[in-house]
Amino acid sequence: MKKTLLAEFTAREGAREEVARLLREYARTVREEAGNLSFEVCTRASSPRAYVIFETYEDEAAFRRHLTAPYAEPFNTALAPLIEEGASRLTFLDSAS
Repeated sequence: MKKTLLAEFTAREGAREEVARLLREYARTVREEAGNLSFEVCTRASSPRAYVIFETYEDEAAFRRHLTAPYAEPFNTALAPLIEEGASRLTFLDSAS
């Protein structure tokens, strides 16, 4: 069964460009992972500092590999001080079709 989630966070004032740079690099890497089906980075139209990332993996095992990839922790460590929440808010989704 596919594993789908939304990750949401808000870049701190003055950090939007650095967050965007980190996300561009990270997205390229994640999209190359075996089992990654999508990794889409968006900002809210009403708030360009508010990021929404839509991620889909082919199954739980692919998602677990993503979490333990060697670049995941360094990315999250670099991102944490640049966002208001300190960590992404994750919402796991189930397919309705």
